[in-house]
Amino acid sequence: MENEQARIIEVLQLAVRMEIEGKEFYQKASQKSSNRLTEELFQHLANEEDNHRKKFERIYETFKREQNWPDTEPPSGKGKKLKSLFAEASKALGDKIKVTESELEAIKIAMNMEIESRNLYQSRSEESTFAIEKRFYEALAGEEREHHLTLADAYEYLSDPAGWFTKTEHWSLDGA
Repeated sequence: MENEQARIIEVLQLAVRMEIEGKEFYQKASQKSSNRLTEELFQHLANEEDNHRKKFERIYETFKREQNWPDTEPPSGKGKKLKSLFAEASKALGDKIKVTESELEAIKIAMNMEIESRNLYQSRSEESTFAIEKRFYEALAGEEREHHLTLADAYEYLSDPAGWFTKTEHWSLDGA
């Protein structure tokens, strides 16, 4: 059991570091953005990373003190809100959006960061011995997956807006 407690603390510390680094990355990317969509997308992700960090820090402090996973609410599905934010912004901007190569590169980096986070949380949910810890990490892995999917959608939209609209709106080019 002592080994398991050490592993829980190790993962919590790693998660806090990852969330801090993620927030810093998203804030810098938001500040360097040349359009409203990527600026808002990165700022929203920075805020979510900060919320995750705060949860992990509370869990960490409680776990160190009580040696038991605290009764913690899992994340609330804010990843779906992010997808909605992107959908609304892309409709408002249409297919005439300008994007820099560095913004596209930042989105690719962000997608990899979200995959890395999701993999850590999914792995921990499978290893965990506390049911509440398992549910927490499963929910968090789902949220990170939503972040990744939204970023992938944003990348596709920003690199080929007309193609993205054709695919998303299911336009047909059959000539009829």
